[in-house]
Amino acid sequence: MRVVMFGYQTWGHRTLQALLDSDHEVVMVVTHPRSEHAYEKIWSDSVADLAADHGVPVVIRNRPDDEELLTLLKEADPDIIVANNWRTWIPPRVYSLPRRGTLNVHDSLLPKYAGFSPLIWALINGEQEVGVTAHMMNEELDAGDIVAQRAVPVGPSDTATDLFHKTVDLIAPVTIGALDLIASGQTEFTRQDRSRATFFHKRAEDDIRIDWNWPAEDLERLIRAQSAPYPAAFTHHRGKRLEVLGAVVSQNRYGGTPGRIFYREGDGVVIVAGADARTGRNHGLAITRVRTDDGRELPATEYFTSMGGYLTTHP
Repeated sequence: MRVVMFGYQTWGHRTLQALLDSDHEVVMVVTHPRSEHAYEKIWSDSVADLAADHGVPVVIRNRPDDEELLTLLKEADPDIIVANNWRTWIPPRVYSLPRRGTLNVHDSLLPKYAGFSPLIWALINGEQEVGVTAHMMNEELDAGDIVAQRAVPVGPSDTATDLFHKTVDLIAPVTIGALDLIASGQTEFTRQDRSRATFFHKRAEDDIRIDWNWPAEDLERLIRAQSAPYPAAFTHHRGKRLEVLGAVVSQNRYGGTPGRIFYREGDGVVIVAGADARTGRNHGLAITRVRTDDGRELPATEYFTSMGGYLTTHP
């Protein structure tokens, strides 16, 4: 089939590479300009450079809603558009233009975790598996019929970085498997159960700010979800920002006020956690490694030279 690819960052790069390696013909690529947004500088393999290296025409757009782009798409005469990590709304006159419509590739197990940063949100929420879904695009974001889907398990110590590497390797088989089904003439696919759908926003500074009212188990997953190269989860100590690079749920239960710097346990320093910490029924979060506001990384047992005091959400 003749394919136009819409995509950005490493997800789009992997999709384009899969298409170039397949029997399908890539006739045009549409991608976003480079961004200085913190999350968009991560996994930033260039779709434009890969397309140019293979002699594929490239169009750079923030939004795909202008008349010039529509004309170029019509001239490209695609059988299908394939999109992955396209960051803005694609209007109906674009996604419905190809003869076979538009296939969107999304890094979650739809209908759950539509929208943005699905791997990070899924890890924070303790999901047992994550994956990649290829679905037909319609007027609702990430809501079209599912053509192909694959899952991988989430391990007990997996970070968001680990899950990225697990799922990015699914892009090629899911995308090409879905295209082959469509090329074979299949038109009936799996409807999404919209009663199970969840939709998540882009992550920002407040989403990585540690709230000590959360249970320690949730905070431990938040730390893993904000693994390098993502911005680290942070708290404040004595008015200064303190990033938490490593933590585990404490073995023992600790009572008191959330955020209290309480006790050395193993290789960590336990912080009281949970909105009901006063009951003494909760485990704490044992911080093992931190980064100070001047960039120093050190074990928590070296940073916290004495117990007492509090970690706070704000300075």
